[in-house]
Amino acid sequence: MAEVSSAFCTSFLPKFPKLPVLPSIHGFAASSRASHRLTRCSISAEPMPSGTSSSTIPWGCEIESLESAFALQRWLSESGLPPQKMDIRRVDVGERGLVALKSIRKGEKLLFVPPFLVITADSEWTNTEAGYVMRNNSVPDWPLLATYLISEASLRDSSRWSIYISALPRQPYSLLYWTRAEIDMYLVASQIRIRAIERVSDVTGVYNDLRARIFSKHPTVFPEEVFNLETFKWSFGILFSRLVRLSAMDGKVALVPWADMLNHNSEVETFLDYDKSSRGIVFSTDRVYQSGEQVFISYGKKSNGELLLSYGFVPKEGTNPNDSVELSLSLKKNDKYYNEKVDALRKHGLSTPQQFPLQITGWSLEMMAYAYLVVSSSDMRQRFDEMAACAAGKTKSRMGINYPELEEQTLQFILDCCESSISKYSKFLEGGSPLDPITTNVQEANRRLLLKQLAVALCTSERRILFRAQYILRRRLRDIRSGELRALTIFNGFRKLFK
Repeated sequence: MAEVSSAFCTSFLPKFPKLPVLPSIHGFAASSRASHRLTRCSISAEPMPSGTSSSTIPWGCEIESLESAFALQRWLSESGLPPQKMDIRRVDVGERGLVALKSIRKGEKLLFVPPFLVITADSEWTNTEAGYVMRNNSVPDWPLLATYLISEASLRDSSRWSIYISALPRQPYSLLYWTRAEIDMYLVASQIRIRAIERVSDVTGVYNDLRARIFSKHPTVFPEEVFNLETFKWSFGILFSRLVRLSAMDGKVALVPWADMLNHNSEVETFLDYDKSSRGIVFSTDRVYQSGEQVFISYGKKSNGELLLSYGFVPKEGTNPNDSVELSLSLKKNDKYYNEKVDALRKHGLSTPQQFPLQITGWSLEMMAYAYLVVSSSDMRQRFDEMAACAAGKTKSRMGINYPELEEQTLQFILDCCESSISKYSKFLEGGSPLDPITTNVQEANRRLLLKQLAVALCTSERRILFRAQYILRRRLRDIRSGELRALTIFNGFRKLFK
């Protein structure tokens, strides 16, 4: 599946709640299936929208079958897709994917999807009246494309995109399809819970504003049985997991059929863009592929939590070199200078608590600066602004700031935060979480089991990073303290000598 690239920025309708900026990559992410063993959810979580059914509106396919992919491939070929060096096959990793038809060299350009087979904000609406209303109201790209997908899906075979829509998953693999109770229960230990709640809230807010500003004023053009919150969750789920930004086409965001059959490998670094010489959307391989071998593309440098948020899967523990966990740091409310520190943070766009990414290799200068501010006392008041600026990434020095006299306190504070977070993960992973509600519905029971498996996989990988940080911090504190003890021993020895 595709995703927006780096430097992505979009505006929404006036006064719309701003959707979170999506994780950025230099191209696109292939699909919700990773090249390593992963945990994913594939059972439908929600009933069809009220007043609709799968027999009236094809909201994608229930199972990502080869049949729907073959139908898409035939339609694309008949519509002008040139011959490709890849073919859709059943694969060991990802259910279905694109495999090389012949040997492919490193650096070779693949895909070649012409712009007329790509969905953008400029695409023609089959329902011309709906398109006119949306554009007349200057609806920005994201909500425009979300509404476009729903409109085209509702028109079935009348839409030129009906075959493509039929090949899309009926339930995009994202946390948009988790209920609030499930998010609270299964992600209780992870900071990704907050981002999941915000994302659901943002999508709901965008839909509510569209309904109030446009849909309610044109009920015959946008009937509620078609344009409702559930269908918007579907369309936004598709956009979050498949949208690509094409830098060479003036930064247009687009859905690229055929490209979203590619699967993800965390070791691959390739990107999708428009190639002027071939007049198609391509990507350049960063490795050699043999005939019959599956071709991969990368989601970019995303943590397991980010992958779960948009794609609904968690890679096998230890296989994602870009994995991280968000650690929450807070000022101490009993701090005599609490208000001054809060003001310094706000000046630079930070808050308390504030989350920082913690990786297996360590932590950022920004996190260290924030921790310096937390533990600093009256003699450092003149440095509060400097610390807050560095925590916000606004310092010009690559080395950040350093206060040796605060280092021990600062490292101990970060260690305390890590250990507090570890206890939450351990409580969940070791059975201390609330019991799942009892249900006699087999499908619902299976679904909850899968959601819990996802949560366990995520929390296990995130706790692993915290354990590593705990080890590093304890070692550094031990070295600091043993160094102080040695210095004190030497000093006392000199005192005895001089006596």
